[in-house]
Amino acid sequence: MSKVQSPKSKIEEDISGELSIIDGELLEVSDGEEVAIEQKNKLSIENKGQRTKDSAQISNRQSTILNYLFLPFIFLTVALLGGLRLGAQTSDFLFLKPPLVCLIFATVLLILFFRANLIRFEGWFSENFSTLKNVANATVLLTLFAASTQVFNALLPESGLPFWVIAFCFFWTLWNNLFAEFETKKLLKSLGGLFGLAFVVKYLLLANLTAPASESWWQGIFQNPTKEAFTYLLDLPRFAVGTGYIQFFTLIFYLIGLFLVPPVLSEEK
Repeated sequence: MSKVQSPKSKIEEDISGELSIIDGELLEVSDGEEVAIEQKNKLSIENKGQRTKDSAQISNRQSTILNYLFLPFIFLTVALLGGLRLGAQTSDFLFLKPPLVCLIFATVLLILFFRANLIRFEGWFSENFSTLKNVANATVLLTLFAASTQVFNALLPESGLPFWVIAFCFFWTLWNNLFAEFETKKLLKSLGGLFGLAFVVKYLLLANLTAPASESWWQGIFQNPTKEAFTYLLDLPRFAVGTGYIQFFTLIFYLIGLFLVPPVLSEEK
């Protein structure tokens, strides 16, 4: 008598035939070891989070020092050195106040900074910021305005026809830039070229046209009549050679400060 096999049992035999036999040994893990592993993993996650938190705090501290201590120090240094001159004969320290036109140029320059997104207004001032932070940001901008004013004071000739010629060149360049589309890097390159050219004209070209300091006006005519004539006609002041060195580093410090200015000062969490 034949034995009929059900379809279900046949499928089970086929599956069991296809499965391979795996030899192995089961390891038993106690509850204490499981707890130790969990605590180790939890401790590793906590250490990683603590390291991330510490690095964020260090980064915030460094940004605070750069933005609220180092930048104002650079701009205040520029504001101090921009009006400094050395007397021709005794090398005395002379501090010259900036003309009114320098304040106008500095105001236009700050507008250019905002238009080129070198400084974003909403990133520096916001109702979400604390009052102290808004005041601190305004103070940094004030030092930038003072430094910009003194840079123009350092690059413009003190009097005479050269003053009006170079002042007109500054005005024409800044006025045209107000209506041009600028990127941040392009603006910095343009300012670097403009300031560099003004420095060369004042402290290399015009300074060589100035007659050296002499004991008397007649002695200057006999020793260097050409330079004495240019000094008289162009109304060029006489300063010591060290003035050019001081203003060179003043200009370098100002450009470094502009490079370090952050577009946005976000609220620290």
